[in-house]
Amino acid sequence: MPIKTKRLLVATGNQGKLREIKAILTDYEVLGAKEMGLPFDVEETGVNFSENAFIKANALRALTDCAVLADDSGLCVDVLGGAPGIYSARYAGENATDEDNVEKLLTALQDTPDENRTARFVSSVCLITEDGDVLYGEGLCEGLILREPKGNGGFGYDPVFYSLDFNESFGILTPEQKNAVSHRKRALEDLKKQLI
Repeated sequence: MPIKTKRLLVATGNQGKLREIKAILTDYEVLGAKEMGLPFDVEETGVNFSENAFIKANALRALTDCAVLADDSGLCVDVLGGAPGIYSARYAGENATDEDNVEKLLTALQDTPDENRTARFVSSVCLITEDGDVLYGEGLCEGLILREPKGNGGFGYDPVFYSLDFNESFGILTPEQKNAVSHRKRALEDLKKQLI
């Protein structure tokens, strides 16, 4: 069930996510809610990534007739029982910076042996079409948590996430390299299969 136009509004205030989505969905005109002058701030009350993605997409869809896309994603660390998970952006508190979140994560893992620092980035994307059809895409990216940040590329936990696809920190990879294997890329590719 394709969308009628090539325009997608993205329900996010995260400029890093928006840049990545624009770089991946090059067949579409991708615009952030703020670029369209739409006020967008929604409480993420879901219990998993897909519920939060729907909550965000549905809130933006109420403000426009365009197709809308939302991503909810985060880092899941095995030894922490999947934390920070859906709380990744606010792991160290509501107004935490990326550096605060990384510091809390590294402190929580300081006594964890290297072989037990397995983790994955998870992304769930939700698209609501102009007709109100709801589609989902899911993506994973496997890796390990480093003992200290490496590189200053990307955003969020990227500098401490060692990608098993590239055998390098996401913080070192170019945007093009990261976008080729990222959880968000895989979720969007999963979604695109349903748009053909």
